[in-house]
Amino acid sequence: MEQRTLREEADMIVRESIRRVLPDQAVARALKGRDFGSGRLYVVAVGKAAWQMARTAAEILSDRIEAGICITKYGHVKGEINPIACFEAGHPIPDENSFGATEKALELVSGLNPEDTVLFLLSGGGSALFEKPLVTGEELMDVTNQMLACGADIVEMNTVRKRLSGVKGGRFAERCYPAKVFGIILSDILGDPLDMIGSGPICADTSTCQQALGVVEKYGLHLSEDAMELMGRETPKILGNVETMITGSVRDLCRAAADTCRGLGYEPCVLTDRLDCEAREAGRFLAAIAKSHQESKNSLAYIVGGETVVHLTGKGKGGRNQELALSAGEGISGLQDTAVFSVGSDGTDGPTDAAGGYCDDKTKEALEKLGVDIYQTLGENDSYEALRKAGGLIFTGATGTNVNDVAVLLIRRHKRMDGV
Repeated sequence: MEQRTLREEADMIVRESIRRVLPDQAVARALKGRDFGSGRLYVVAVGKAAWQMARTAAEILSDRIEAGICITKYGHVKGEINPIACFEAGHPIPDENSFGATEKALELVSGLNPEDTVLFLLSGGGSALFEKPLVTGEELMDVTNQMLACGADIVEMNTVRKRLSGVKGGRFAERCYPAKVFGIILSDILGDPLDMIGSGPICADTSTCQQALGVVEKYGLHLSEDAMELMGRETPKILGNVETMITGSVRDLCRAAADTCRGLGYEPCVLTDRLDCEAREAGRFLAAIAKSHQESKNSLAYIVGGETVVHLTGKGKGGRNQELALSAGEGISGLQDTAVFSVGSDGTDGPTDAAGGYCDDKTKEALEKLGVDIYQTLGENDSYEALRKAGGLIFTGATGTNVNDVAVLLIRRHKRMDGV
């Protein structure tokens, strides 16, 4: 049988890894044996995986649900979910649809009593999708844009956004009181800090005003007087009506990637599930590992999970996973049977329709023949166009989950039997 190409194996690893972290089974496990008592049950689902999570909850709970709201990213609603109303809104920048859908969720949970329960389904992306700004919508969008452009990490961004919001930092759980809140959470933040995932709408906030002001000072953010006043207003620290359960994380994504690589004949090694650095640096790091292990007689797979950041220095099109892959493509040029690919588990990478990017030892040469210089391309943040020309874009479409990113270095050294 003809051996698969490295790109074919990369696509198999991406496909199988994401399949293993879809939220359906995770939500089902969390709801198994759960008794919501005799009161009314409402569902609020927020995030990139909200539609998938809400659909699973509706299938399991059937006629038990009184009503519900699902708020997800544009293009992520795959059909109606009775009796849950579905809305699409802006990400990574909140927009008027984010604000309008959030108001509907707040209306849904107003006037509840102690016997009622709000089932809150949260996944990554909730910070933009679920928002009631305490400043103007325009300023909130501007502050978010400022933090994205300067490379603030997700924890820093959420520390600031909580204080500009009427639903983040535990404030949504306060709005549900005296009803009980049961949260099922897919984590998209390293280490799974409950109060930071989606900016913690139902979690007591551990961040402080001092930390928020520190982020403002660190990046020189431009805030209005009203916004600066909110930076000094503390968030809820104790919530007695909430129970939460984390059902998936980047650790599971890395484990799934390792299992798939092993099935394809590679010796897998998960280097970390807490990658947190510049995307280009992560690409160079994986390229350096590739150079160190070129003499191996066995096929090797090095796996990293987490979420890198991009500092915008140009006006091109791309995302952090595409920049990571293209940066690695520079370093692995001319090596033997070596590839690096990186994808976002939600199927989108930055403001693009690609999930991520793929480069192998021949990518740089192919781009040079097309007149494309990788170093210059990265300076313009134009990785999408370069990878498109090289056939290195990875497309999955909206996956229905969101548990950070995974990047894989493959070093292939011998033929293997079909594994997956």
